[in-house]
Amino acid sequence: MKATAKAHTNIALIKYWGKRNESLILPTNSSLSLTLDGFHTTTMVEFREDLPVDHFTINDEVVSGESYSRVREFLDLIRQTAGKTDLYADVHSINNVPTAAGFASSASGFAALAAAATKAIGLPLSDQELSRITRQGSGSATRSIYGGFAEWQMGEHLDGSDSYAVPVAAQDHWDIRVAAVVLSDAVKNVSSREGMKRTVETSPFYDGWLRSAAGDLEQIKEGIMTRDFEKTGQIAEANCLKMHATTLGASPPFTYWTDRTVDVMQTVQAMRAKGIPAFFTIDAGPNVKVLYLPENEKTVEKTLRDIPGAEDVILSKSGQGVSFL
Repeated sequence: MKATAKAHTNIALIKYWGKRNESLILPTNSSLSLTLDGFHTTTMVEFREDLPVDHFTINDEVVSGESYSRVREFLDLIRQTAGKTDLYADVHSINNVPTAAGFASSASGFAALAAAATKAIGLPLSDQELSRITRQGSGSATRSIYGGFAEWQMGEHLDGSDSYAVPVAAQDHWDIRVAAVVLSDAVKNVSSREGMKRTVETSPFYDGWLRSAAGDLEQIKEGIMTRDFEKTGQIAEANCLKMHATTLGASPPFTYWTDRTVDVMQTVQAMRAKGIPAFFTIDAGPNVKVLYLPENEKTVEKTLRDIPGAEDVILSKSGQGVSFL
């Protein structure tokens, strides 16, 4: 009972920020992302009758504490679904995504874990069913089941049965590129989960964010389907700024940005002023992702690498969905 799966991370162009149900990980708004080929996690899961507990390593290091508990609880869900609650798993992950630094490491991590674990335990799931169960490990991971552009539909049912991701446009639909500007790989002071909860409960700006998100989603889908880069980029950048504005209104207020984050944002805006189409988006961390077109890759990469404090610039294309090795 063994399987190995590979999943790529994704960058949300319409952000997921807030839950209507914490335990089932049901979002307050639908979101949309682009799966990236530059960041991925490969996970091997083997269910064994001789194991007394689950064993979990990332990059050959034994995992304990909260991270281990999240994986164990997720495996419990898969065991219960399969009706095999007496089996424990040996889990080995190789992760090339900085953890807890705003690069959605949990997206590729839980998508790979869900795919490998369900296959290893013998659960025959469709992509939609896999996306739904993956959601209960990590919300953003529900979109990494698919390549290209994917939408996580928030759903309406209280049990979460209609909250899962669906494909919007395939990996080969549009050659849009993303440059990830690495400013810090340090663990965040405020986790995404904590930040979402605090914002939903205390920020007076949050209602405005929710009112605008649905319109942003419909408009960006139009931009993607017609390959309108200006429209797609403008909406993604504005949606990002609105999301981060909600954190400044939280109590106590917080931000994931640093001075270097703002430097990258201003550099991208300066490129646009010079006629180079580029737009930024930022998840829950200091690092910045820059959207651009392939014909401008050399200029965009050089400009970003010249920013003081930019530790690295990682270029990505549209990535594929979950695969089995």
